[in-house]
Amino acid sequence: MALVLILQLLTLWPLCHTDVTWTSTQEAQGPRPSTYSIPPNSYPSYPKPSLGVQPAAVVTPGINVTLTCRAPRPAQRFALFRSGETAPVLSQDMFKELAEFFLEEVTEAQGGSYHCCYRNPQWAPGDWSHPSDALELLVTDQLPSPSLVVLPAPVEEPGDTVSLRCAGHVRNMSFVLYRVGEAAPLQYRDSAQPWADFPLPRALAPGTYSCYYHTPAAPYVLSQRSAELVISSDGSGSLDYTRGNLVRLALAGLVLVSLATLVILDWRSGRRTLSSRGLDPDACG
Repeated sequence: MALVLILQLLTLWPLCHTDVTWTSTQEAQGPRPSTYSIPPNSYPSYPKPSLGVQPAAVVTPGINVTLTCRAPRPAQRFALFRSGETAPVLSQDMFKELAEFFLEEVTEAQGGSYHCCYRNPQWAPGDWSHPSDALELLVTDQLPSPSLVVLPAPVEEPGDTVSLRCAGHVRNMSFVLYRVGEAAPLQYRDSAQPWADFPLPRALAPGTYSCYYHTPAAPYVLSQRSAELVISSDGSGSLDYTRGNLVRLALAGLVLVSLATLVILDWRSGRRTLSSRGLDPDACG
């Protein structure tokens, strides 16, 4: 009987001892250890690492992507997590300050928010460092088109410049401003925000503009160009900002013509009704 109990304890030992080394192949094939779950509490003594990406945070499908997790001091284990999942996407065991996680030929399904953590063997089981700041990985063939607007100038001090804002949908992009009729870009801007502002001399501002944005590093992913923005001058130095002036004027003219046609048809219909009753449509009283 004692021998049977000893054999059962030996059988259960691997299941209880979860703090073991797992390779990426094992993670893909079987259940992952619970110690990889995202720590629910903060650990002030374990500062967060930083998470970077190469070649860019926005890539086309099929590109190889490398996510680098850098700890403030050497750590034994690194793990890469994806938002919404408690098990790691990848993990590495090493005693270094930097771990590289390779995503080969990424698909759109692999896009999302990633963060990484690290730990050392002397820590309590299940303890991880603070997670790194989230890194948004976007896998797409084309970015949505931006909008182009004129920023209002301060009322008390209009200034000598006009600012155009090209607003996209993704951070850390390169923005390009074009003036219609000119082949070369008018201005470039790199921005950590999902927009960029382009200052223009007020005297030279009248014209038609468009913009687009793209990833700052190869492989490039381009957006569609924005709708055209028309800046005109009334001759007195003040500027009129309109978008698609010709289209709006054409639509307004079409509406006026339609209303005039309806009024004429209604008037003729009334005259025919009076004539059919033997009344003079031009008589008074």
